[in-house]
Amino acid sequence: MEKTTPPRTRQEFEAALEALSAHYWDKHPFHSRLHTGALTQDEMRRWIANRWYYQKCLPQKDAAILANCPDVKVRRRWVERIHYQDGRDDTGSSGLEEWLTLATAAGMKRADVLDERLVLPGVRFATDAYVHFARVRPWTEAVAASLTELFSPELMRTRLTALRDHYPWIHSSGHRYFDRRIEAASSDATHARELVLENCTTREQQDAALAALEFKCGLLWSMLDALDRAGHEEG
Repeated sequence: MEKTTPPRTRQEFEAALEALSAHYWDKHPFHSRLHTGALTQDEMRRWIANRWYYQKCLPQKDAAILANCPDVKVRRRWVERIHYQDGRDDTGSSGLEEWLTLATAAGMKRADVLDERLVLPGVRFATDAYVHFARVRPWTEAVAASLTELFSPELMRTRLTALRDHYPWIHSSGHRYFDRRIEAASSDATHARELVLENCTTREQQDAALAALEFKCGLLWSMLDALDRAGHEEG
């Protein structure tokens, strides 16, 4: 009889998830250029427009997780992610509206961002693949994929400092998304990590969760590959 591999302990599993930070996109050359003030205005605006497409698809990804999750308590908490990005009505603030404010603060026309004319094929493909993953895979794997948020708060702090120090042509009104998101991302990541640790209890489930997080890291990296290549071709 073939022996089954025992599950990792909670501590071992958590450490394995954290170790995937080595694959996170904070180390991508594009981010290095962004954080040192090396992006041109066109490159910065292209990044904002392409990141918009990713941002606007996040509620669709989260809705897919809700659709696949049978646990009412999980759904009650997870739906807050959709409220955060979409807003609860047309009069309040929302993450998506704050991202559009960043675009206009950088001198872009709102309509040019909304019609997605600047979205690169590679960014669109990667983003759509992430939404598709959340739709077809078990909800625990899609939650695990979201754990790139574990690594994001420090990146956003660095990005916010870079915007203030190196890109003074971007109006300070565009900083609000990052000002607000740092704390929210930390809270969301803590919740998602607990869900994964509590619900992925077999070795197979743990391996699938780790693969999902590595998959997400690869998608994010490929988005920056597309942006970096576009900048070099332009230059």
